[in-house]
Amino acid sequence: MQDWLHMTAAALGRGIAAGEIDPVALTQTYLDAIDSHPLKDRIFARVTHDRALAEAEAAADRAASGQRLSPLDGVPISWKDLFDTAGVVTEAGSKLLVGRVPDVDARVLANATAAGLICLGKTHMSELAFSGLGYNPSTNTPPCVNDEGAVPGGSSSGAAASVAFGLAAAGIGSDTGGSVRIPSAWNDLVGLKTTSGRLSLEGVVPLALRFDTVGPLCRSVEDANLMMAVMEGRKAFDLNGATLTNRRFAILETVATQDVREEPMAAFQQAVVQLHAAGARVDRIHVPEVETAMAQSTCVYTSEAYGLWRDVIEANPDAMYGEILERFRLGKNHTGPDYVAAWAALEAARLAYDQATAGYDAVLLPTAPILPPNLERLNADHAYYVTENLLALRNTRIGNLLGLCALSLPTGVPSCGLMMMAPPDCEGALLRLGAAAEKALA
Repeated sequence: MQDWLHMTAAALGRGIAAGEIDPVALTQTYLDAIDSHPLKDRIFARVTHDRALAEAEAAADRAASGQRLSPLDGVPISWKDLFDTAGVVTEAGSKLLVGRVPDVDARVLANATAAGLICLGKTHMSELAFSGLGYNPSTNTPPCVNDEGAVPGGSSSGAAASVAFGLAAAGIGSDTGGSVRIPSAWNDLVGLKTTSGRLSLEGVVPLALRFDTVGPLCRSVEDANLMMAVMEGRKAFDLNGATLTNRRFAILETVATQDVREEPMAAFQQAVVQLHAAGARVDRIHVPEVETAMAQSTCVYTSEAYGLWRDVIEANPDAMYGEILERFRLGKNHTGPDYVAAWAALEAARLAYDQATAGYDAVLLPTAPILPPNLERLNADHAYYVTENLLALRNTRIGNLLGLCALSLPTGVPSCGLMMMAPPDCEGALLRLGAAAEKALA
């Protein structure tokens, strides 16, 4: 049974379909693993034992009668604590929202439940999802699977830890500037950033609505494909026959490859060699409009975030972690005309980027240019916190700013990810590339 804790969600689903795995026994195994884990309180904000077992019993009945709802019917997963869960406290990692209990599930959670997935509980996260590090002194900071003294990446920090430590078959997070992909990379998982607007944000505590996206953190590309499908309420993409032969990739030069530290750069370069050996063609391109897009980041992100949260924050600012409060308040520095002008520049940069990359199947870059920073130093050194947080988010934020979908894959080097970016609403093609790349990198 302990093998169940490290199997892919897809493999567990196949085991249930074959009658080899009982959903109730599977769910109880996960709940027991959570309850006995020494780091459980750093990973899970709340565990929904009763809901999980009730859902598992229903899944077992469906399996026995041949009426399974999806390939993942009966598979237990975790949810970041910004997805509304009916009757369960949902606080988005902030003391500003203590005791907040929604009446209904978030739409993506309701869709997953309708497909038979089991809700194990809610995972810790960066406060209001506004950090790429995963450090949260207001609630709890989850561990990194490769370095317990380091942060796990954020803001979907507990989501990543729940999967990496064998406490959930998959985790659902959100990605506004890299919050699915960074913790996936630092915990050796697959992380999918979906196109803005593709998956419902109904019942998701917002940060910046024009950038917020929902995405899975998983053990395989197949899992990411299946998880996206159930949240969207459709059949999964067909990944059979995926190949890298004659696929065209571009390495994004300049900002994405500047100041990348030794280990992530070496892992990225080796991954590119492996993709090339598997039949892919790889070019290097320079798209100056990427820098134009990056220059708008502070204005568009902080204006939107502070605009959404200003009244709540200023009613009780002392309840917030100071570094996060400071980031929100940067939004006070930008006027309405500043915001409109920034978006005009960003839209122009998106058009130029789309034209420059139109001949490629995907663009490649290191998921994060740094390894997971040290937790104690982040707490003690303000300058270190600011530098590491901005660097952690730098490469992933490119995809959010340019409106792309993106996939982070493990390279085989601990805490070093390879990111593929594709045009908006091209998740099917991206996941096929990812499935082929996953084999090449294994």
